[in-house]
Amino acid sequence: MILEVALLDVLLGQEASFEADSERAQAITSSVKGYIGHQPQRFVGNPSRCILLTNRETPEDHTEGFRGSPRYQQWKALLRHYYDPSPPRAT
Repeated sequence: MILEVALLDVLLGQEASFEADSERAQAITSSVKGYIGHQPQRFVGNPSRCILLTNRETPEDHTEGFRGSPRYQQWKALLRHYYDPSPPRAT
């Protein structure tokens, strides 16, 4: 099992919309082979910052199975415009 960690700084005033679209995006990411689960968490004292923890079976399930799939483009279209610059990742 692997854990992807993404730190997301959501644009101010977009937190509620981001949260709603994140729920829609969950249906996309959870449908890809190797998905185990995920957990979004907001930072105390900074409602615009959240950390997204995603578990997958293998690194390839993330890099090739999810990021290399058309489903990733759908996920990205739902969420990418809420944060800038791209979030740093540690896997």
